Amino acid sequence: MAEIGFGALIVAFVVSIYGIVAGIYGARRHAEPWLESGRRAMLLTWPLITLAVLCLVALLVGGHYEVQYVYNVTSSFMPLYLKVTALWGGQAGSLVFWSWLMAAFASAVTLRKWDRDREFLPWVIVVTLVTLAFFLGLVIFVENPFVRFWQMPDGRQAVAMFAPRGALPLVPMEGRGLNPLLRHPGMILHPPMLYLGFVSFVIPYAFGIAALVTGRTDDRWIRITRRWTLVAWLFLSLGLILGSRWAYDVLGWGGYWGWDPVEIAAFMPWLSGTAFLHSVMIQEKRGLFKRWNMILIILTYALVIFGTFLTRSGVLSSVHAFAQSAIGPLFFGFIAITFLGSLGLLLYRWNDLRSEGVMTSLLSREALFLLNNLLFMGVLVVCFWGVIYPLISEIITGQKVTVGPSYYERSTGPLFAALLLLMGIAPLSAWGHSTLKTLGRALWKPLVASVVIVVGLWVGGIRAWSALLAFWLVALVSLVTLYEYYRAVVARHRRTGENYLRALWNLAGRNRRRYGGYIIHLGVVLMALGIIGIELFQTETQGTVQPGGSLRLGNYTMLFQRLDVFDTQDGRNVARAVVSVFKGDRYVGELHPRRDFFYDSQQTMTIPGVRSTMEDDFYVLLVDWQSSAQGITFKVYHNPLVNWLWVGGLVFILGTLVAAWPDREAEPTRARATQSLAAQRVRP
Repeated sequence: MAEIGFGALIVAFVVSIYGIVAGIYGARRHAEPWLESGRRAMLLTWPLITLAVLCLVALLVGGHYEVQYVYNVTSSFMPLYLKVTALWGGQAGSLVFWSWLMAAFASAVTLRKWDRDREFLPWVIVVTLVTLAFFLGLVIFVENPFVRFWQMPDGRQAVAMFAPRGALPLVPMEGRGLNPLLRHPGMILHPPMLYLGFVSFVIPYAFGIAALVTGRTDDRWIRITRRWTLVAWLFLSLGLILGSRWAYDVLGWGGYWGWDPVEIAAFMPWLSGTAFLHSVMIQEKRGLFKRWNMILIILTYALVIFGTFLTRSGVLSSVHAFAQSAIGPLFFGFIAITFLGSLGLLLYRWNDLRSEGVMTSLLSREALFLLNNLLFMGVLVVCFWGVIYPLISEIITGQKVTVGPSYYERSTGPLFAALLLLMGIAPLSAWGHSTLKTLGRALWKPLVASVVIVVGLWVGGIRAWSALLAFWLVALVSLVTLYEYYRAVVARHRRTGENYLRALWNLAGRNRRRYGGYIIHLGVVLMALGIIGIELFQTETQGTVQPGGSLRLGNYTMLFQRLDVFDTQDGRNVARAVVSVFKGDRYVGELHPRRDFFYDSQQTMTIPGVRSTMEDDFYVLLVDWQSSAQGITFKVYHNPLVNWLWVGGLVFILGTLVAAWPDREAEPTRARATQSLAAQRVRP
């Protein structure tokens, strides 16, 4: 099984190299057979890598501990679903999984009809296969998941793909098991979603490079890849949201985001990808921002590879990162070559990428979108500097430094606030030209309502100016978005006589991009509400209590009942506390915070006990214990409004799905165009 999987990877690597050569030769010689051969080579990579993935999964499920990767990430105590998901639980397996997804997306893009855009095909083949070949090369030559243990004649142990001379197979009795932090249900979906987001962004990048190579400076490459970009953004957003939930449930810091370097590495391509999604609309509608869009998609691709590099090189200390590896310099070299090559190509076509129009108003929608891009780039620069500064410091001074959450929060807070404000203003501005008078006429009703809400909060006891400002921004964006829906629905109702729900449904169906974007904005403000609650109003306490003792935090009281310590059938030692929770004098439930010790990996995992409502979370961690008689140490958090973060995430994903779905009228339009063309052909 190991030899079959490894052989399939080698063949896929050779086929990828052949596809690159065939694509370049076919493009330079205008040789159609070579282009078709390169396209078929790209199609062949996915079944080959699928075979390798199936072999690796079979080894994982079958408990073949003679394979080093299987030994490192599985054990007989793990359930079947965890053995399957261990495919991306370690470095080598995750690279195979990344390559498999890349091959799937590369194959899918070649299945489209290429009659109109044939000149893009060879360069899309080349870019996607260069990326795929790089990852396959890492798997084959550096991080091979199929290497096995061998017993040498002199008693030493060796790790190799094939048996050294005189060596015998060495089969450990048990595996080390998956890292306990990766055994959470959220980790079944979090890494695949991030990987899907990463590899999806390769497709618009490939079309962007194809447009530069061929000199096609119109917006055709953007229109082809619009849904690819939305799909990539959807998966990356979902991956970040799932990762936040995993951190909240497992890492035991009482929060959802720790500004960890690898978290930021996944966040940075989301920032540039979000700016790109906004920017391409301006090129489509107004012929502006051609250079912006090329820069943004090149930057997004580079950040995708950079994020993968940070996770797998081990150069940064992170709860998310794998161990140090020899692939770091190779990743760095690939990033440098592709980024510098892309910039060189961009500079070569720089004069061809002039905008077709001009901005005539600083308050026009395109001007506000430009400001939106600048703010996203500001957040990106802050994040990038925070990630690389420890590396630069260590190289220059030899000392390791850390950049804490306070740096990111102080630096990005005003930028995120400005982005929220833009979300409230931009939908009301006009294309081409807008003035303070026209903008004020559209904005005054939501503005007055938002101020009334803030005054009500102040009367209700909230005095912190930062909280009042944050709630005002959330209220303004929500009211503007709902007001835009209201105006459109009322106008359609008056024009067609449809009832309001029917009018809303038809509006969204005929302009999914616009109204899906509004739903996304509502999701963002709901998420912002949860972030405001936990960031500005979170409180915590810690204490050691005896059975029958209590801890108090705000209106909540936690009464410690007992501690149970026991072994489980799946190889864990569990220490579970039983605590009763009271809000005021009212009993609201029983929680069971615990610490799980995994015998196979010799690691622990903290599971909080959480009493959760839409108003707040009461979050209890079991920190330390010797015995019930000596007292048990708990850490307790009160997290107001945090569940609006997860509700907002669901609304956010729903809006992205609506925006990515084809418009209802698109197909009939194409059908009418086809019928008209046919009528012209048969006309005498």
